[in-house]
Amino acid sequence: MKTAAVVLAAGKSERMGKNKLLMKLSGKRLIFHIIEALEASKVDEIIVVLGNKPWEIEDVLKAKLNRIKIVVNEEYEEGMTSSFKIGLKQIEDADAALLVLGDQLILNPKLVNDMIEKMERNISKAFIVSPIHKGKRGHPVLFSKELFDEILSLRKNMMIREVIHRHSDLLLTIKADRWTTMDIDTPKDFMMAMRLLEENLS
Repeated sequence: MKTAAVVLAAGKSERMGKNKLLMKLSGKRLIFHIIEALEASKVDEIIVVLGNKPWEIEDVLKAKLNRIKIVVNEEYEEGMTSSFKIGLKQIEDADAALLVLGDQLILNPKLVNDMIEKMERNISKAFIVSPIHKGKRGHPVLFSKELFDEILSLRKNMMIREVIHRHSDLLLTIKADRWTTMDIDTPKDFMMAMRLLEENLS
């Protein structure tokens, strides 16, 4: 099964006060952690969707341009749905697309592979695969190509979760760790996550 990953990196990071995707974790920028995890997985194609001040991230991703595709969402202020749609339109040939948040602190290649394999094993009854931690669904989320047109038809005021709700009977979950459900929006969030990560590694 061919899988594309759409990395959403278009936000303004207003509550962080600076572009959080360029912040460093263990000496490496957050956006590199995400992309390198995807490169280490079974994902066949990586598309990064930029928006606010795209040159900031483009500059640091130059070394990756032979392995990833960059696209800019000029209407990024419309939100995550618009960026995912832009990314879907760039997919050349895939059976599924992974919606990846660019600010996810930890992305485990094994989790990505497990999600892809779960969809492969249940191809006729799994349109969506989502990680779940303590009853809460998180990210990334894997969508079958059967849903691409439906997602692309979403209007400006509609959310991707509406598609997920409509197809809840075709959604499979996979147990994951707490990183899949954590939001890193403020400096306080980032410091807390750093402490948790250090505790994890110690």
